[in-house]
Amino acid sequence: MNLKRYTYEKSRRKLLKALGLGALLPFNMILSSHSHLGSNFEIMDNKGVGDIQKIHRLLKLDLPLIWLFTGDSITHGAKHTHGYRSYPEVFQERIRWELGRVRDIIINSGISGNTITDILQDFEWRVAQFKPSVVSIMIGTNDCSRKNMNPYKFGRYLEQFIEDIRSLEAIPIIHTPNPIIVKWAPERSTLPEYIPVIRDLSKEKELILVDNYDWWESQRDGKKVEVNKEWLNDPLHPNQKGHQQIAQNLFRSLEIFDPKVSTCGGGYYEGKH
Repeated sequence: MNLKRYTYEKSRRKLLKALGLGALLPFNMILSSHSHLGSNFEIMDNKGVGDIQKIHRLLKLDLPLIWLFTGDSITHGAKHTHGYRSYPEVFQERIRWELGRVRDIIINSGISGNTITDILQDFEWRVAQFKPSVVSIMIGTNDCSRKNMNPYKFGRYLEQFIEDIRSLEAIPIIHTPNPIIVKWAPERSTLPEYIPVIRDLSKEKELILVDNYDWWESQRDGKKVEVNKEWLNDPLHPNQKGHQQIAQNLFRSLEIFDPKVSTCGGGYYEGKH
C-alpha cells in the first residue's frame, strides 16, 4: 500500500471511530487503489472539470462503464413496483438501449431496510469490489427513524461515503429521498431535516445532486399531481410511476433527458395488434 493510501485509510479509521462506527467496520484494504476507470481518466485532462462534464466525456468514449446504485428499499426496488421496473432498471434501459452503450454494466446493491452505516460497514462488498465508474446513492428514509441517528451524524457518515467513492476514482451521484406521508409514518417525521444536509453536502463537495424531494414537492404544488396517490404505494415507497419519476429526474440531473424516448415519458408503439 502506498503512503498516500495508507494515510487516507488511517484517517478514515480515526473518523469512523470518532463517529462510533469503529467497532462495526472490519478495516480491510479496498481491493484496489484504482478502479478500471483510472485508465479512462488517464487519456483525458479533467483538471477543473465538473462531474457532469466528466460523465459526458466518458459517455463519448468507446469504453464500457460500470454504474453502481446503492441505498435502501427504494433503490432495491423491493415489493412496491408491482412487477414493473425500479429506477435503476429504467436507467439501464436508457443507457444500454436508448444510448446504445450495450457493454455498460448497471449494478444495484441497494438493500431494503438499510441505512448509511449499513452501507459503510459493507462498503467493500457492496461497492468497492465492482470497481465502479459512477456510484449513485439514495439514503436517509430509514436513517431518520433510528434513535441513535441525527442529521449531523448522518451528514458525517454520508461525507465519509463520498470520500470512499472518490478514493476509488469513481464519480459520485447523491439523491435526496422522495417525500413521505408523515401522518402515516410518524417514526420518520424528521426526514425533512435530513434533506438540507444532503443538499449542503452536494454544494460543499460539488456533487451531482438528484433532488427528488424538491421535484416531487414541486409537482404537488398547485395540485399538478396527486403525488401521494399516484406515485407512492404506501407512506414511504414509490410505486412504478414513482420510480419512473426518480429515473427521469436522474436523467435531467445528468443532462441526458430526452422527452421523445420512452424512458423519459415519450410515447412508444410498434407493430400491428
